[in-house]
Amino acid sequence: MKNKWLVDEKIRWCWLSLGGASLMLQDYLESQVPADRPGGGVSLCFNCEDALAIYREVTTRGLEASEPEVGNGMWVTSLRDPDGYRIEFESVTDVPEETKLSEVKGRPGARQEKKRDESHTQG
Repeated sequence: MKNKWLVDEKIRWCWLSLGGASLMLQDYLESQVPADRPGGGVSLCFNCEDALAIYREVTTRGLEASEPEVGNGMWVTSLRDPDGYRIEFESVTDVPEETKLSEVKGRPGARQEKKRDESHTQG
């Protein structure tokens, strides 16, 4: 377990990693689970290299996605499938917590992209 969030001594969110794969799991509060959709209250979170690129791609294709925002040191954007399952894409960044993409001046994600480019040129 790479990271976790505890509420009343119960794991509400965790980040599991093994090799190159990661999985995040989150338990919703009972009051937040919608009763009218089978996927209500379920989130699938994918760590990726560039969540901002995925956001741009899906919105260019006409899909609705949440505005990317930084949480837990990652850009996060999400979509919902027809059954209500929430699908999140997250990528590591050094942009300050709770920053929204619309608040970033200059080239969005530049710090994130620079880090990725540097890691590909090393070795």
